[in-house]
Amino acid sequence: MFRKIISSRRTIQVALALFVYFLVAYFHINLLYIILFGSLISIILGKVFCRWMCPIGAMMEFMTSFNPKGRNSQLYSYYKLGCPIAWISGVFNKYSLFKVQKENSLCVSCGKCDKACYIASLNEEYSLFKKNKGNPSRHYSCSKCLECVKECPTGSLSYHT
Repeated sequence: MFRKIISSRRTIQVALALFVYFLVAYFHINLLYIILFGSLISIILGKVFCRWMCPIGAMMEFMTSFNPKGRNSQLYSYYKLGCPIAWISGVFNKYSLFKVQKENSLCVSCGKCDKACYIASLNEEYSLFKKNKGNPSRHYSCSKCLECVKECPTGSLSYHT
């Protein structure tokens, strides 16, 4: 079930992004409330707002889809430097209650998770399967797209407390 949700992330992102946009544009919700909401959920879930709810994040993903070669570096830079919610939730990413975690006994070291992760693919200090490397899901730029969890063939990766 969780993999199906992750597989539908783009659809969920567009729907939630339109909802957030509608709240701001139609109901004139102050952007400070959106920043506060995005920051508060980052304490629990990590940096999820950018890749699951943000209208600008949805546009960014759409625009980067036209340049598949440079897509990972563009995502890495955007989610590192994007907006106040990205800055605040990036700091909380390391300390959030929910994290991508690995069950070592199930991991077959295939590397599919690192290929799916834009952080691990660009920064060799991070890996989800290699020992003595940092967990990219705790990196400032990780936006919890959970592609790593989706790509894991053995189910050794999960997103939980």
